[in-house]
Amino acid sequence: MIVVSNRIPVAPGQEASFAERFRSRAGLVEGHNGFERLEILKPTQVTMHGRVMGRSAYHVVLTYWKHVEDFVAWTDSEDFRTAHANRPPPEMFAGDNVFELHDIIQTAEPRSQ
Repeated sequence: MIVVSNRIPVAPGQEASFAERFRSRAGLVEGHNGFERLEILKPTQVTMHGRVMGRSAYHVVLTYWKHVEDFVAWTDSEDFRTAHANRPPPEMFAGDNVFELHDIIQTAEPRSQ
């Protein structure tokens, strides 16, 4: 299994608009071969041990796929072009996004209680 990460620097004040774009997305990826799940992550900070931590500059879009070929096929599809056709305004972003693709080498689940 692979995970594709798209780290997106959302400009200050644009967070609600960014989140709304994903709430109203086309939902086309869900029908593609090999697609496992989608997660949208919003940066959140926490105070731990007297320090503020977790102040990431990025929102993160994660998609999980059975095989890298499934992801590549999605990016070559008409559904992908449709899903990405309505580009957001440039002022929504504070810089370039960062694309990453990783093989999942280990997962863990909670122990049974």
